[in-house]
Amino acid sequence: GQLMESGGGSVQPGGSLSLSCVASGRIYLMGWFRQAPGKEREGVAALDSNGGTTYADSVLGRFTISRDKTKNTLYLQMNNLKPEDTAMYYCAANSQSNGLDFTRLWPQSYNNWGQGTQVTVSS
Repeated sequence: GQLMESGGGSVQPGGSLSLSCVASGRIYLMGWFRQAPGKEREGVAALDSNGGTTYADSVLGRFTISRDKTKNTLYLQMNNLKPEDTAMYYCAANSQSNGLDFTRLWPQSYNNWGQGTQVTVSS
């Protein structure tokens, strides 16, 4: 399947942004990752086909992952953004399984990736 992200941009600290990812094909697990310059790609949030969610501690309470199955679209609502949230954000999907709970923020749990959308938080 293919994944296409949108919704990135620039915002001041404390602001909000919403990311979208349109998917094609059969999808089980979906997730959002981010990568800042010079850093490894890190898992931000994941959503399995049963509605179970997983969040990184750094975004818990600020970010919300959701999915509209009728539109085959994954969302990431980001509130109270901080400068350290600045990164390229990637949508990812696993077309074969939901994987194990503790692996859902691991990049290797996904076999499809979008091209990424930039999020910049700066005053």
